[in-house]
Amino acid sequence: MQITKEEILSWGWKDFEPYYASLENQPLSAANVEGWLKDWSTISSIADELYNRLYVAVSTNTADEKAAQQLEDYMCQTYPHLKNAEQKMKQKLLASGLKVKGMEVPLRNMRAEVDLFREENLELEARQEKLNTEHDKVMGAQTVEYRGEQKTVRQMEALLWETDRHVRREGWEKLAFRQLEDREIINQQWVDYMELRRQMAHNADKENFRAYRWQQLRRFDYTPEDCVAFQDAIEEAVVPAVSHLMERRKKALGIAQLRYYDLFVDLSGKPPLTPFKDISELTKKANAVFYQVHPDFGKYFTSMDKEGLLDLANRQNKAAGAYCTQFSYTKRPFIFANAVGIHDDVQSILHESGHAFHAFETFSLPYFQQYAEYALPMEFAEVASMGMEFLALPYLEQKYGGFYEPADSARARVDHIEASLLFWPYMAMVDAFQHWAYENFEEGCNPQKCDEKWGELEARFRPHIDWSGYEEVMKTGWQRKDHIHQVPFYYVEYGLAQLGAVQIWAGAIQDQSRAVSQYRRALALGGTAPLPKLFETAGAEFAFNAQTLKKAVELMTEAINELEKNYRNE
Repeated sequence: MQITKEEILSWGWKDFEPYYASLENQPLSAANVEGWLKDWSTISSIADELYNRLYVAVSTNTADEKAAQQLEDYMCQTYPHLKNAEQKMKQKLLASGLKVKGMEVPLRNMRAEVDLFREENLELEARQEKLNTEHDKVMGAQTVEYRGEQKTVRQMEALLWETDRHVRREGWEKLAFRQLEDREIINQQWVDYMELRRQMAHNADKENFRAYRWQQLRRFDYTPEDCVAFQDAIEEAVVPAVSHLMERRKKALGIAQLRYYDLFVDLSGKPPLTPFKDISELTKKANAVFYQVHPDFGKYFTSMDKEGLLDLANRQNKAAGAYCTQFSYTKRPFIFANAVGIHDDVQSILHESGHAFHAFETFSLPYFQQYAEYALPMEFAEVASMGMEFLALPYLEQKYGGFYEPADSARARVDHIEASLLFWPYMAMVDAFQHWAYENFEEGCNPQKCDEKWGELEARFRPHIDWSGYEEVMKTGWQRKDHIHQVPFYYVEYGLAQLGAVQIWAGAIQDQSRAVSQYRRALALGGTAPLPKLFETAGAEFAFNAQTLKKAVELMTEAINELEKNYRNE
């Protein structure tokens, strides 16, 4: 079957139905199961690409009512039929008892999906998708008038790197108070999310939504208790190291109390890093860096640029954040970002390109169920992205075609490593908040209790930040993390993956070429291996303990100290 992307966007259930009917009616045997699987893969990949293209259209322009309606129509009219059809395919394959090489892990996943499936949840999922669109509209419409111009959230956040503390404070306050204006509508959306998710769990005969989501996310290799242990390990191994760095930051800035708007400014006293002037320069320099890491990565990125698969510029009415998705039938990834000219944009493009390269490396697998986004364990998918951030660090200098002179490259690397250390405690907050909310539904469904819980977590994991006078901004921090609202429980993956990525980096310090080779071998496994095997193949340990974290923290703090010598003694 050969169809164009334009034809895919015109498909509805009437177009899919004959293909699924044919698959359902075809008897399965050892002789034909591989061909049947390839046919199923084709139609599934078209369905997957259709949804992802519709989602991209909405997120790239949240004010596009036509695109929003197309997505809503898909969720209401096509998605339920597709889910039912996919359920029948899984049941048919599982009932056959047939084994296919490389499908052991996907078959394990299918058993969990078949067990969890409830037709009555399809309508709830459609309502949740509509709620996601409404949430994106609220967040995408948040703009601030600053010095005579309308600025997006992302543009205002760029001020956090300004050396003038008055500028940082003014910009941050304007943004924070603007975001507080949406407090009540976000509170109501949260209650709506919680009610929907409780009903989903009830329909699937699960104790609570956490149990439901655990199975939905196919978390076979760790438990909620492991996540709690990881939170404790971060409190033990990372929080003291971060507090030490923040004491040093206060001294360098000459301030008695550290505010949120003091966390990002470079301690060299130099102006913020300006890695690129426009998106074309960002694309060109990122491409050069990827060629240095491995020529194939550069070729992948070049093809995406030529084919219009990069939407990197920040603008009004564009959804917040950054992501990479894939068009599974045409076997191409797509990167979405909100670049405004700061170093964080460089890290974002490195991160999302790691996801894109993961997709490219897996597209050669024979079955969609092995390379689909949902088939890639998220804990390792984030190793692909965070690992690329670290593997690219040696090539940020202009002599490699990158972004910076040597001293600024050292600053950029310090920025990244320090941000990574600061991330672990924040990740623990997001993860702990969600465990609490879904274990204690009545309190978790009460926005005031959510505010109180977030305040407790701030005190536990980020004691270095002084929030006095900004208590309402602090307590509503959970409102400004899209993952909490739109992708529940999807956050611990980043923390686990970062630990894996730092271990890959430790190997790269010893032998960059070997580390890149191990990384690529692990990416190419796609969804065909369990998490511990994926981490091992990449040269890392899948771990939750303080001992492994302490080793990582020690390497990172030593690197910061060494790199700072390069630009402080310049």
